Amino acid sequence: MSQLAKKKCGACRSDIPPLKGADLKGYADQVDDAWQIIDEHHLEREFKFKNFVEALAFTNKVGEVAEAENHHPDIYLSWGKVRISLWTHKIGGLSENDFIMAAKISEL
Repeated sequence: MSQLAKKKCGACRSDIPPLKGADLKGYADQVDDAWQIIDEHHLEREFKFKNFVEALAFTNKVGEVAEAENHHPDIYLSWGKVRISLWTHKIGGLSENDFIMAAKISEL
């Protein structure tokens, strides 16, 4: 289990600026390389499955983690794939919470 996956998401605060530059890279280096940082704004990853049932089961597991962490990704579900987008809406960009969720989702 990664160090980030062991952490809990903290309460979102609007007075904390989004991660940028070296700080953002430091967190990116701690999650699976399959996660892509898009415009220093959000994280995105696509997961592939054999069929819709497996993709849906994974989506439900992601939902359980999101509820437990009170940090909710955007989830796109289709036949054989699930795309996850993470960012902290309150700050309009990425925070440590997004990387914690990415680490937890990667371990599902």
